[in-house]
Amino acid sequence: MAMPRNSTGENGFCFAQTLDFSRPSPPPGEAGRTFDAPSGREACGTPLSNGTASSGAPSPSDSCAEPLCSATPGEEETRFGKGIKYVSADGEELACGWGGFTPGCLQLFNTSKGVLFFLCVASFLQGMTVNGFINTVVTSIERRFDLRSYQSGLIASSYDIAACVCLTFVSYFGGNGHKPRWLGWGVLVMGLGSLLFALPHFTTGRYETRSAAEVGVCGGNQSLPCAQVASSLSGYRFVFMLGQFLHGMGATPLYTLGVTYLDENVKTNYSPVYIAVFYTAAILGPAAGYLVGGMFLNIYTEIGREIDITPENTLWVGAWWIGFLGAGAASLLISIPILGYPQRLPGSQRYIVMRVSEAHQLKDGSHKKASDPDFGKTVKDLPRSVLLLLKNPTFIFLCLAGATEATLIAGMSTFGPKFLESQFSLSASEAATFFGYLVVPAGGGGTFLGGFLVNKFKLRCSGIIKLCLLCTVSSLLAIFIFFIHCPNMPMAGVTQMYDGSALPGGHLNLTAACNAECGCLQETYSPVCGSDGIMYYSPCHAGCKKVSENLRNGKKVYHECSCVEKTFLPGPGNAEAGKCTSSCAKRPLLLLFMFVVILFTFLSSIPALTATLRCVSDRQRSFALGIQWIVVRTLGGIPGPIAFGSMIDKSCLLWQDQCGEQGSCYVYQNSAMSRYTLIAGLVYKVLGTTFFIVACLLYKPPPPESAPGSSDASENGNCDLQEHKPSLPAQEDI
Repeated sequence: MAMPRNSTGENGFCFAQTLDFSRPSPPPGEAGRTFDAPSGREACGTPLSNGTASSGAPSPSDSCAEPLCSATPGEEETRFGKGIKYVSADGEELACGWGGFTPGCLQLFNTSKGVLFFLCVASFLQGMTVNGFINTVVTSIERRFDLRSYQSGLIASSYDIAACVCLTFVSYFGGNGHKPRWLGWGVLVMGLGSLLFALPHFTTGRYETRSAAEVGVCGGNQSLPCAQVASSLSGYRFVFMLGQFLHGMGATPLYTLGVTYLDENVKTNYSPVYIAVFYTAAILGPAAGYLVGGMFLNIYTEIGREIDITPENTLWVGAWWIGFLGAGAASLLISIPILGYPQRLPGSQRYIVMRVSEAHQLKDGSHKKASDPDFGKTVKDLPRSVLLLLKNPTFIFLCLAGATEATLIAGMSTFGPKFLESQFSLSASEAATFFGYLVVPAGGGGTFLGGFLVNKFKLRCSGIIKLCLLCTVSSLLAIFIFFIHCPNMPMAGVTQMYDGSALPGGHLNLTAACNAECGCLQETYSPVCGSDGIMYYSPCHAGCKKVSENLRNGKKVYHECSCVEKTFLPGPGNAEAGKCTSSCAKRPLLLLFMFVVILFTFLSSIPALTATLRCVSDRQRSFALGIQWIVVRTLGGIPGPIAFGSMIDKSCLLWQDQCGEQGSCYVYQNSAMSRYTLIAGLVYKVLGTTFFIVACLLYKPPPPESAPGSSDASENGNCDLQEHKPSLPAQEDI
C-alpha cells in the first residue's frame, strides 16, 4: 500500500492530501527514501512506531504524509480498522484572500498566529468601546442629553439584550459554517455601531452653559425655568440604544466562533495559551478605554471653543464622542483581513485527528449523537443540541459559575470608577484613569496567567475546574477588605451642620445664617473646598461673593465666603472649585486587596472557558459557548449592573433635584457603599464557589482505556495514535 502524498506550502503545513493506492510515491525531494508498510501488529502494535512507518529524521511536512493507524492484532494485512480516518482538504480552498484574489504575500498571515493577531485587535476594540468608553462617558451623556440614570442603564443593557437575541442563531449556524466570514461581518457591524453612537454629537446644536462667573456666587445664582430646562434631547437615547444593539450583534461571533476557531486550528495543549492571549486583549481593551476615555473627558465637547469652566465643574461635558469615532473606523478596517481567512487553516486537520475527547460521559450514552458528522447542520437538530447540553451537569454548573463571576465583573466595571471617586474624593476623569491603571495589570495579567497555568501543568478538565475553584476561594477571602473604607470628606449641610455638629435625624440642611440672604438654589450643584477643609454644596452655599482664577492650576477661587472660617485670622475665608482632596490612610490597603480580587476573578476566566470547551463534544463547542454566553448575560451581565447599582444607590446621601424630580446621586456615604459592596461580593463569590465544587464532583471523564497514550504531537511533528473515533468531521477512509 502506498503512502499518501502531500503538497506543502511555504510554512510546511499540508494544504491538500491526495490518496494514491496504486504505487509508492515519496514526497518531493525524497526520491531516494524507501517506505515500508508493515502490517497488523508490526505496523501498529509497536509502541516505538508512534503510528509511523518510515525511518530517518522526519520533518513537520513529512509527518502529515505518514499514516495514522489503530488496527488491533488479528486484523488482516490489507485493511485498517473502521475508526481510522485521514483528514483531507480536497476540494477546500485554504488560501487567504477575498474570492479569487489570493496573492502570495497574504499567505504569510495564513497561520494561527496571524488569526490570533487580528482577533486580538478586534477583541481589544470591542472591550475598549463597550466596556471602556461606554462606562466612562455615561455621566457626560446623561448631562449632555438630559438623561435619567435608568435611561442610561437601558443603553448599557442594550448590548447584552442584542447578544442574547443573536447568540443562539450565530453560535449554531456559524459553528457549522464559515467562521471567519461570520467574524469579519460581525466586526464590521460593531464598527457601524460605534459610528452611530457618536452621531448625536453632530446632529445636535452646540452645548451651551453659563460661565462660572455667572453661576453659583452669592446673590447671582439664577437658573432657567423648568419648562425651558426640559428638552427633546432625551430622545437621542434611542440612537444610543441602537448603537449598543449593533455593538452586541457584532461582538456575538467574536467570543463564540472566534474562540472555537482558535481552538480548532492549534494543538490542544496550546489552545489555552492562544485563548488566554485573545482574552487578555479583550481585558486590556476596557483598561485602555478607561485611560483614553478619561483623557478625552478633559477636552471640552465643543472642540476649539473657549470656555471658562473646568472639568471639575458639574456643568462640564467632555469630548465623549472622539473615542467612538476612532474605534468605529478601526473596526471597519480590521474586519477586512478577518473576512479573507479560509474556513480552516492549512495544517489544522492534523490537530483534529490528534484531539482526545474529554467530553462528559452521560449515563444513557446520548453524548455520542453529537459525534455524527451530519449532526447540527439543520434546524431540526437544534432542540436535540440544546437537550444534550442540558443533560450535561458539568456544563450547566460551569455556566452558572460563569454567571456569578460575570455579575461581579459587570458590576465592578460599571461602578468601580464611582466607588473610587467616592472613597478617595476624585473627579470622574481621575477615577476612570485610576481604575484603568488598576485593571491593566490585574485583569490583563490574571487572564493571561490563567491560560499559561493550564498549559504549563498540562491540566485535564477535572484539574482545570479545581484551579477555577482555588481562584474563586482566593478572591472570596480577599473581598473581606470591603469591611474597611475611607471616611467621607466633611460637607456642610450634608454630612454635618455648618457649625460642625451632627445633622439632626440625618436630614439635609443646606441653609444657614451665613448664606440665608444669598438665595441659593439646590439645582445648582458645584462643590467647592473651603480653606477650612470643609466641602460646600456650591460657592453660593459657602456664602462666596467674588471669583477669580488660580494661575497655578487654572481652578476658580472664590473670595469673601461668609460660611468659611479663616484658619488663623478672623473674617470670611476662601474656597476653591472642586472637591477637597482625601488623605485616607487606608487607600493603599484598599487598592491592594481590590487588585487581588480583580486578579483572581480574571485568573479563573480562561480555565473556566477551557473547561467548557473540553466537557462537551467537539461538534457542540461553538453552540455550547453560545448557550453559555446566553446564561452568563441573562443571569449575570444584564442584572449585574442593576443589582450593584440599586445596592449602591441605597448609600446615597445627596440626590440631584431636577425641578422636583430625583436625578442621579451626588454624594454617597462611604461606609454604607463599602458595606453593600461587601454583601453583594460575598453572595456571588459563595455561589460561584458552590457551583465550581458541584461541577467538579459531577464531572465524569471518558474511560481511560479509550484514550491513546499521548494527545500531544512530538517535537519533530509526527502525528500520534488516535483513539477510535468514527465521527471526526471532514475525514476520509484510507
